[in-house]
Amino acid sequence: MQHVLFVCTGNTCRSPMAEAILKNKKPGEVEVMSAGIYAANGSEASTHAKQVLDDKQISHNHRSQMLTAAAVEWADLILTMTSSHKFAIQQQFPHAVMKVFTLKEYTGEPGSQDVVDPYGGSLEMYQETYRELEELINKAIKKLNK
Repeated sequence: MQHVLFVCTGNTCRSPMAEAILKNKKPGEVEVMSAGIYAANGSEASTHAKQVLDDKQISHNHRSQMLTAAAVEWADLILTMTSSHKFAIQQQFPHAVMKVFTLKEYTGEPGSQDVVDPYGGSLEMYQETYRELEELINKAIKKLNK
């Protein structure tokens, strides 16, 4: 069983969407969680994130959680939404350096390593972030299954 942890800033937009997308795809022997570097524990996913997942008929029941040492230990692979998230985790948890990647780095995307944060944006911004995450997660699943 592989343990994948998605990390963003507040754990209300990108990482919960990524978690729900991967869980929905049922990629075999994979367990998924998400957390935020600056998350407040117990918040729901943002309204637009929930709307986009509902529109795609992806089940979700999310409560935000702060990134903890226990979550880092649990994870075999930590996929962050930005380079700054990756570096923050590597500084705080130096023993985890080898299992932390940006999602784009893990899937071999050229250019910017950041998935744009839709926080505070329009529903259309969340839909675009969803499309980007789904494409990246499809690539990640192929790599996870190798």
